[in-house]
Amino acid sequence: MIADVTSAGGDDLVERLAALGEIAAETAHELRNVLAVISSSAYVARGELDRGNMAAADHHLAKIEKNARTAHAIVDDVMTLARGEALETEMVPVASVLAAARAGLAEGAAHWNDEIEPAKLEVRAHPGLVARLFHVLYDNAVHASAPRPPIVTTRALAVAQRLIVEVTDDGPGVPESIALRIFEPLVLARPGGTGLGLALARRIVLAHAGSIALVAGGPGAAFRVELPIEG
Repeated sequence: MIADVTSAGGDDLVERLAALGEIAAETAHELRNVLAVISSSAYVARGELDRGNMAAADHHLAKIEKNARTAHAIVDDVMTLARGEALETEMVPVASVLAAARAGLAEGAAHWNDEIEPAKLEVRAHPGLVARLFHVLYDNAVHASAPRPPIVTTRALAVAQRLIVEVTDDGPGVPESIALRIFEPLVLARPGGTGLGLALARRIVLAHAGSIALVAGGPGAAFRVELPIEG
């Protein structure tokens, strides 16, 4: 007997398959960027080795190693999310999460302004996934403002056992025509995007029992993320 996909179980299966599709597509996009760095570094390292320049070759080999670790982390993190299992969380400093979120961006990609109160503020979260959440916001700000490096301000504070983080930029902002659908899959806020980054960010937030919203009123884009501090 063929199961009725309109049943509750069928609806759940459709939702899970849709989630897997979104996660897989965004993962492929992120891995493509990492593999491009690995490929270019390998090409340059080979040339330095041919010239006998071991120091320069070692520098690029280190970049290959670092990005290979990044690729493994991307796969591990998104598989954790895709399985729908309870996340393995730990108390992590918000400052280190933000630093990890920017690690994959080019040097000088933006002017960063962090306001964390208190400076040692922590949150219970899955370190890799929550860093990926903020990476999506930062990456969008950088690409929406290109070629000009935007000013990106991140304000984080604790209110009633909730971590509140607002990420704002001075870029062109989110078009009003898509503002209400910005977290839906395949809604493009910028040229060259996948339309899946913010959908993935929303899934990460929900997996942490939190929320994410687009904040209206600013000249640029502004997002507000709320997460329970103790999980």
